[in-house]
Amino acid sequence: MAVPGKGVQGGGHGPLAGVRVVELAGIGPGPFAAMLLADLGADVVRVDRPGGGGLAINPQYDVTNRNKRSVIVDLKAPDGPTRVLDLVERADVLIEGYRPGVAERLGVGPEECAARNPRLVYGRMTGWGQEGPLAQSAGHDIAYIAVTGTLGMIGNPGEPPAIPANLVGDYAGGSLYLVVGILAALHHARESGRGQVVDAAIVDGAAHLSAMIHGMLAAGGWQDRRGANLLDGGCPFYGTYETADGQYMAVGALEQQFYDEFIALLDLTDTAPARKDLAAWGDLREAVAARFKSRTRAEWTEIFEGSDACVAPVLSLREAPEHPHLAARATFTDHGGITQPTPAPRFSATPTAVRTGPAQPGADTEEVARDWGVPGLAKEADGHVKEADGHTKEADSHVKEDGS
Repeated sequence: MAVPGKGVQGGGHGPLAGVRVVELAGIGPGPFAAMLLADLGADVVRVDRPGGGGLAINPQYDVTNRNKRSVIVDLKAPDGPTRVLDLVERADVLIEGYRPGVAERLGVGPEECAARNPRLVYGRMTGWGQEGPLAQSAGHDIAYIAVTGTLGMIGNPGEPPAIPANLVGDYAGGSLYLVVGILAALHHARESGRGQVVDAAIVDGAAHLSAMIHGMLAAGGWQDRRGANLLDGGCPFYGTYETADGQYMAVGALEQQFYDEFIALLDLTDTAPARKDLAAWGDLREAVAARFKSRTRAEWTEIFEGSDACVAPVLSLREAPEHPHLAARATFTDHGGITQPTPAPRFSATPTAVRTGPAQPGADTEEVARDWGVPGLAKEADGHVKEADGHTKEADSHVKEDGS
């Protein structure tokens, strides 16, 4: 029976409608990958542990848990693994983000899951991968992108590398590669009837993101240092400039025709040094910087808006939803009092949407037990309601051995 606002059995109406996903609760790239699958219409059931997870955020605001449902299972309880395997038997995909070997010790590793469901796609999300000298070491996004050379590319020369939040490692190198792997393996499973394990490591994904740069490096078209190349801020017509009001404009006028329009709108056509004279790049940067400092961000935005100069204002997170183009496309949406990005990409036949707010731990246990045909799940949830305090310490120790 369809659940109001959630589509059939908790899923949506996107291209993955009908796909069932079990997410073993974690932090970072795993939840984001599961959110993306949920945004695409999959019925994602997040298996939360008693006592909550390790992310210091009120669950009501954890947008990475939108469009999902949550159940509570204590994997360290005698019947905990069985409850998860009952879900696995009815699922297409499982996502876990534990350190290598933890899922096996908990009784929900790939072998146990495949025994119950040979078609299951078992998605593993870690930082270092399932094998290698550092596989058992703790880590975070910044360390993973550091060893791949990705972090060392970002920033100004003579200054420490700039930290790109956790976007390059956790989400680009981790979550997105996990989702690509899951979708490919899901296709294979439907063609062959056989599931498989997807080993998504942030170090692998972050390294893969730099494929083009490695090609340029081999060809002699990229210098192995920060701020000395076409796309890393070394080029005066590909970077950011401060405006009169202390804000910034972003410039990406790489091609000649775009550069010509850029220089014309800056009113530097007759005075700017030749762009192909690398020795004059310093002088060109100074001239461009001086012009940008002469007006405010709003003034420059008005000048460049709609042109082919490839210039845009650098907006803050709170400003971005109000940008006219993003507003027109509804790139952001307000749901449950939270302004957040809408699902991406977009589909002509199977549109996606933010259907529900962040799943609250355990709130959907009875509903999932009914929809997925796992009555024992609801019985365990009742037990945890009565014993939640007694399990909190156990859950906390479980958090320490999880993680990527």
